[in-house]
Parts: sequence; C-alpha cells; structure tokens
Amino acid sequence: MKDNKRIVFVDYIRVIACFLVMLVHASENFYGADSSGLAGNVSMLANEANRVSVAFYDGFLGRISVPIFMIVSAFLLVPLKSGETMFSFYKRRFLRILPPMIIFMFLYTFLPLLWGQMTWEQSLNDLKMMPFTFPSMCGHFWFMYPLISLYLIIPVVSPWLEKSAAKEEKLFLVFFVLSTFVPWLVRFVNADLWGWCFWNPYFGMLYYCSGYLGYLVLAHYIRFHLKWDRSKRFNVGLICFLLGAAFTAWAFWWAGVPGQLIETPMLEWSWEFCTPNVLLTTYGAFLMFTCIEKKEAPGWITTLAKLSFGMYLMHLFFLSNIAPVFVNGDQANPLIPVYLAIPCIAVLTFICCAVTSKLISLIPGSKWIIG
Repeated sequence: MKDNKRIVFVDYIRVIACFLVMLVHASENFYGADSSGLAGNVSMLANEANRVSVAFYDGFLGRISVPIFMIVSAFLLVPLKSGETMFSFYKRRFLRILPPMIIFMFLYTFLPLLWGQMTWEQSLNDLKMMPFTFPSMCGHFWFMYPLISLYLIIPVVSPWLEKSAAKEEKLFLVFFVLSTFVPWLVRFVNADLWGWCFWNPYFGMLYYCSGYLGYLVLAHYIRFHLKWDRSKRFNVGLICFLLGAAFTAWAFWWAGVPGQLIETPMLEWSWEFCTPNVLLTTYGAFLMFTCIEKKEAPGWITTLAKLSFGMYLMHLFFLSNIAPVFVNGDQANPLIPVYLAIPCIAVLTFICCAVTSKLISLIPGSKWIIG
C-alpha cells in the first residue's frame, strides 16, 4: 500500500469515531457528580431521562470510539513495511504524534487560565506532573499512552504476524477474548484472580494476551485472513454490534439508579474498552465499515479524516465551554431535553474543532501542532 493511497472505509471510521469521542464526553455532563462536568470518581444520574439518554449515547453508540481507533492503527501499520526497522518505525510514528501531544499538554496546562477554568496552583501542579501523567484539564489524553504502548510493541509482534497462520492468530484471539472477562471476574468473583494479588497487582495470567494488543491481532486477522464476502461481513457485523451495544447500554442503565451517588467504576462496570461486550460491539462495527467499498470518499470526509487527530486533541477546550450552556446549571433540567442536548453539544464541538483544525492546517509546519 502506497503512502498516498487512502483506504476509504478507514477515513469514515476516523471521522465517525472522532465524533463519538465527543459524544461520550458530552454525555458525561449528565452523570458526572463533580464540578468539572465530566465523570470523576463519583457519579449521579439526576433522573430517568438522563439515565436512558446517557446509556444510549455513551453506552450504545460511544463505547467503540477508542478500540476502533486502535484497530485502525493496527490495520494500517501491521505488518511493518518491507525493509522498515524498529527505529525507523518509531521515528516515523512518534514524530507524528508526540510533538502535537506535548504542545497540547502545555496548552491545557495554561490556556484555561484565560477564561477562569483553573487556578495558577492547579496549572503549576499540572506542569510539575507532566512527565508522569496528563494535565487535569485533558483527561482524554489517557488514550495517548496506550496508543504509544501499541506503537512500541508493533515492531516486536509484526514479524510473528507476518508469518503466522490464520489458526495461530485465532488461538491468540481466544486467549484475548478470555482476558476480556478478567475485569468482571476480579470485580464480582475474586480480586485475587489467577495470580493477581497485592504483591503481584498487574501481571496475572493472560496479562500478556490482554489489552489493546488483542485489538492489534484482531485487525491483522480481519485484514489478511477473514475471507467473508460483503454480505456476510455486514450481517455478522450488524448482529455483533447490536448485541454488544445493547448489553453495554443496559449495563449502565441497570447500575445507574437516579438520585443516588455511585462510584463511577461501578456505574461503568461494563464500559471498559477491553470487556467482552465492547469487543463484540467494536468487532461488529469494524466489519460493517469494511463493507464501504467506494474507490474514493467525499472530499469533506477525507479532509476531516486528516484533521481528526488534531480535533481529538483540542476538543475539550470547546466542549468544556459549550456543555455548561446546555446543562444550564441543572443536569435534571437542561436548556433543552437531554436527548437533544447531548448530540447538540457533540455536534457543536465537532464543528468548532473541524473549523479550528482546518485553519491551523493552513499554517506552515502545522503538522507539528495537529499531526
């Protein structure tokens, strides 16, 4: 595949997944219990309307946004190009994502001071902790660290994937699927599961077959070994998506009793990105996207796909100022009904990010700012 040849369905994924990230964060304004508007350690749903709307927008639709980005990265990058070394791969990928990431970390550390969203004390503390974690105003940057980790491991697993047979990758994917049950087993059965314990809190059985590495192998398997025709991919994809998304939405609705303070991890017990239902939903959505077989996407889709990384980086600047207008100081009685408020916040944020990213892209050297 040549660098200048775009895969049309991947561009559609980038645009839609970017919007879904904003939809997720718009939804958080209607169950977060802290002053930021986003979901912190504790959550509360004001009423049944919020419960249903968040379950639909954030659970049913939005949960695929992160893992499907991971699948796209792996789909495009694995295996490595012929003759590409580990060092050349790292140089190419990290020069694309690290400068914009670092620039925006500084922007999130200081720019909100201009409109009173943070104090100097908070800014200086964020600056001090920047080598270790993301600034407090850009919680969405958590995603960058797993993405970096995925890039680090790609040259390691690429030689195996290049030579592996379909049945070998299937076997690994079985282990990966089993690993997605671990969060539930730890939460509901036994915290000391398969070697996890306080003196070994991270590296229990299946650890090395778990996480976003599984999505990487899944992407490679779909691209090189899945030989289904378009009709079967769509039908299987639709069934998987509906089943997974329905469970994900129901699980939030079931846990979210209106008017009660709930620990966010308990409310979002099925929303972790490496759980069986989210895996099933993401797999189904990706299969359906592969059914887009156009030779060329509309120009606006291609443009937005190229801008999607920058849009992701900046979107909380806009969303954190747009959302309070719709929430209107009362999650139970927003400016417009919650089922309209959530998509309106997301759409307005998306438009602002698209316009801003496009304007920045016209500046020489803009790749260092928005990728």
